[in-house]
Amino acid sequence: MRGDVTVSVKSILLAGLVGLALVTAYLLGSQGDAVSVPANAATGESGAMADRRMVSMVGTGEASAVPDQISFTLSATARRLDLDDALDASSATTRRVLSELGKHGVEKSDVQTTGLSMYPEYEYHAYEPPTLVGYRVTQRATVKVDELAKGGPAIAAAVEVGGNGVRVSGIRLGVGDLDAVMERARDAAVESATAKAEQYAAATGQSLGDVMSIREVGRPALPRPQELSSFRTLAAADAMKALPIRAGKDDLQVRIQVVWALK
Repeated sequence: MRGDVTVSVKSILLAGLVGLALVTAYLLGSQGDAVSVPANAATGESGAMADRRMVSMVGTGEASAVPDQISFTLSATARRLDLDDALDASSATTRRVLSELGKHGVEKSDVQTTGLSMYPEYEYHAYEPPTLVGYRVTQRATVKVDELAKGGPAIAAAVEVGGNGVRVSGIRLGVGDLDAVMERARDAAVESATAKAEQYAAATGQSLGDVMSIREVGRPALPRPQELSSFRTLAAADAMKALPIRAGKDDLQVRIQVVWALK
């Protein structure tokens, strides 16, 4: 009888020690979970347990982008009986036009060659082989005018100096410094997200701590270049010279997601 009682007491003591060890391990594990917080604990997804020590917020920022420069495609075409003569004539017209554009603030770095085409032209007959009548050469370049106010006079001068061998097409209004517009939109997005996060934190009796993460959501909505018409006649050039170019504005939008720690 005494031996049996002794064994039972030992068993009870052993079971108590095991239980105490399990409780201690649980408490230590619980403290560890409270310190280690997942970065995505406060995403607000259904079924996920939100961590009260973090808040995640999305902010949207906009900034107006007003076009301040103009660009266009310049084509100089020449037709001659000899290919070399056609190439020389096209090149001479291009140089003459670019020299004139330099008087309107167009630098060499603002001109980029985009294409050169050379092909023969034939005259076709009903019952005879076609007859070669010459070669047509066209040189193309993209021209950028940094000041919008100088765009109209520059285009008019290009057509006037180049004559019938010059065509101006693909006229676009654009924004020179998109990075500055992006900076304003990002600042506005951060302010929007911060204001909402501060409101939620204050409503729960807390305050914002350090920023844990920040990222842009999706791609920024960049403004599209505004298209104008093409001009290839002197009459159109005169109209372009007298017509003031008024650029509209586009709104550039940025969305970000910011995660803060709560204090």
